[in-house]
Amino acid sequence: MAEVDLLDFLRDCKRLAIQALGTNAGKPAEGGLARWKHLVIHGYRLEDDHSYRETENRLRCFSELREILELDLNDVPDFSTIYKSFDRFNMTIWRALLRISAEQLPQSGHAALDSTFFKRGHASSYYLQRANRDVQTLKVTTLTDTESLAVLDLQCSVEWKHDTKLGPQVVRRNADDLLSVAADKGFHDWMSKFEFYTLDVDPLVLERGSSLETVGHNALIRDAGYSQRWMSETSYSTTKRSLGSAVRAQFWYREFREIVLMFAISNIEQVCEKL
Repeated sequence: MAEVDLLDFLRDCKRLAIQALGTNAGKPAEGGLARWKHLVIHGYRLEDDHSYRETENRLRCFSELREILELDLNDVPDFSTIYKSFDRFNMTIWRALLRISAEQLPQSGHAALDSTFFKRGHASSYYLQRANRDVQTLKVTTLTDTESLAVLDLQCSVEWKHDTKLGPQVVRRNADDLLSVAADKGFHDWMSKFEFYTLDVDPLVLERGSSLETVGHNALIRDAGYSQRWMSETSYSTTKRSLGSAVRAQFWYREFREIVLMFAISNIEQVCEKL
């Protein structure tokens, strides 16, 4: 992916954050910054790879950032406020930002379903022992448009649930916008395929086995568009090259939100490239 102008990224992030929040984009009743500003600040934090304290310092130092965020120097939030605001927005808000960012790119109705892993060992070994945390990677199952590489939706799991459990969850949430879904043998079971058909989504899923019937079925699936499944792997590579392959947060629910935000940022970067 080509390098994206940071100010252009922030302008697009601002526009989409306001759309994602809708009528809740303004200031909360108890006062403070408008909600959209917090979303953009977190997008900037991950995009430019800063800690919470570094993010506060950068906002204080660069007037161009404050201008886009409509912040006076005295209004720049403390790093602890930025940290706490990440908890304030539940997963539905981050999913809304992901979905709206994907809608800025061409939608073909044909998607690839696949899984990847993100490291979660960023925390110190002392914290890992104290939290009794031994799972070092998160499993992430994504739905990627095969034309634009836009990530439409995703499902995270600490427990590494089987693909046949995670895949249908993602497809079910987006069935109204899908014509077909391409996935490898790990996502194949008859119950999932039957559900896809009932949702009016064509399952381009390879079957396991070596019988003549299975070989023939898989050949037909490949001819029907299964080969586009590699687009999901390209989206993983693009996102991890740009934002890294590890999450920074320490708690699992913050890690899930961070991953959704990372893929939303990747979508926004593509939007910036096309402008």
